[in-house]
Amino acid sequence: MKFLGPISLILCAFISVNCVEALNILGIFPHAGKSHFFVFGKYLRELAARGHNVTVVSYFPLDKPIKNYYDISLAGKTKIVGGVFPFKRSYWSIIQVSWYLVTSGTESCSLLLSDKNVQTLWKDNSHFDVMVTEQFNSDCSLGLAYKLGLPVVGINSHVVVPWHYSRFGIPYNPSFVTFQFLDGGTKPTFYQRLERTIFNAYFNLLYKYFCQAYDQNTLAKYFNDIPPLEDLAREIKFLLQYSTFTLTGSTLLPANVIEVNGYHVEEAKPLPKDILTFIEESEHGVIYISFGSILKAATTPQDKVEEILAVLSKLPQRVLWKWDEKSLPGNPKNIYLSNWFPQNDILAHPKVLAFYSHCGLLGTTEAIHHGVPVVGMPIFGDQPSNANFIEESGLGVQIQVADLNTENLLKKFKTILDPEFRSKVKSLSKAWRDRPVSAMDSAVFWTEFAARYRNFTFTSPAATVPAYQYYALDILSLFFVIILTFILVTIKVLKSLLSPKKIVKNKTKKQYNRSNTLVTQ
Repeated sequence: MKFLGPISLILCAFISVNCVEALNILGIFPHAGKSHFFVFGKYLRELAARGHNVTVVSYFPLDKPIKNYYDISLAGKTKIVGGVFPFKRSYWSIIQVSWYLVTSGTESCSLLLSDKNVQTLWKDNSHFDVMVTEQFNSDCSLGLAYKLGLPVVGINSHVVVPWHYSRFGIPYNPSFVTFQFLDGGTKPTFYQRLERTIFNAYFNLLYKYFCQAYDQNTLAKYFNDIPPLEDLAREIKFLLQYSTFTLTGSTLLPANVIEVNGYHVEEAKPLPKDILTFIEESEHGVIYISFGSILKAATTPQDKVEEILAVLSKLPQRVLWKWDEKSLPGNPKNIYLSNWFPQNDILAHPKVLAFYSHCGLLGTTEAIHHGVPVVGMPIFGDQPSNANFIEESGLGVQIQVADLNTENLLKKFKTILDPEFRSKVKSLSKAWRDRPVSAMDSAVFWTEFAARYRNFTFTSPAATVPAYQYYALDILSLFFVIILTFILVTIKVLKSLLSPKKIVKNKTKKQYNRSNTLVTQ
């Protein structure tokens, strides 16, 4: 009998379902972004599969019910995000993005709290053990967590956004930390560092004084005792951050920021027969092209499409191109068009040699998982920073829209199609997969951990230390006072030393003049 304890522990370590008590988990996902929830969905379903009771508030209810998973649907309350964005990136387009984030974030807060089914959560005193909520453009759910007395686990599907660095105590230094909406990578020029500094301040001020302020007022319509949202944000137990150092590089992350990049990637499924035949019959392999919902025929300049086609005509590979039109200029026979492809399954095929992408993080993650080199052409949102990760990690190369022409693009494709380059990408993929714990197991474990130890706080001291201490302004001020005092004292001493000499000199001169006068008389 005394061996049963160790045996049960061993069994818990090796069986796929954790030996933990079933938790009541509340998921709040007020952003109507389909690509975001595509990541979260698999994690939430996994929590349910491991025996937890998962209640999910979102715009994306399940098509078919599954055990332990309960939807509170917000579907139909607003338009699902996935529209068309400008082809060219500029300062004005970044400003537009910022206001979209603010307005959609504040709208999501209003829609969330006004929903009758959501209101029953606090009116009926529903019992939950932990809340999981997206960290994006609204902190409204943190007020709800406060009312329900729940520890919070944050989750995202992108790199850290500007206003989240301070709440988790993640150091932000424009000299080497990428900025989500701008170029430059980890080695920015002086001008790029200046851009980052200005836009970082702009985004943080906009979020604090518009988005958070509006959400605070919205919460006040329902509750009269919600603390400042930024204070609640600093109490988040863990952030499940959708990054990993093998792709996004080494960064200074606190212990409560857990990298879980890759858990959304499914095992490859068999391809549809027509797509499989097209790939299998390719003598020189296949290039896969997808720009998500960002680039469409209606917004892509005709000359850029022709430049891309000119490059593809010079390459021996066949092409699968996700495109919303039924044809392309010239109707090239080596290109297979469709408005939808099973992307992950395509990238898993060994004959798919390259991926021409807009650098969305989900597609980038699938590319590194399957070891497919990328030509990245960033357009919008976090794509510029993702493109830098692609290039700096060795996963691929990037080309800017402004530089898109036949010569430049052909050079990029020849670079990643080189067997040596592709071999290095396969090694990178192997390193990306090689982890002590899978991304999904890690995400689930820390969610359960937050529920088990709800009274413990793991916030980095950097998140709560006053700004004047964080930047050592008090110490610098002391040094400044000491140096200034030293300079003033030195000047005073020098004056005191020089003044007697001057007096003696003046007296001597007066005596000489007086003596001279007497002699003359």
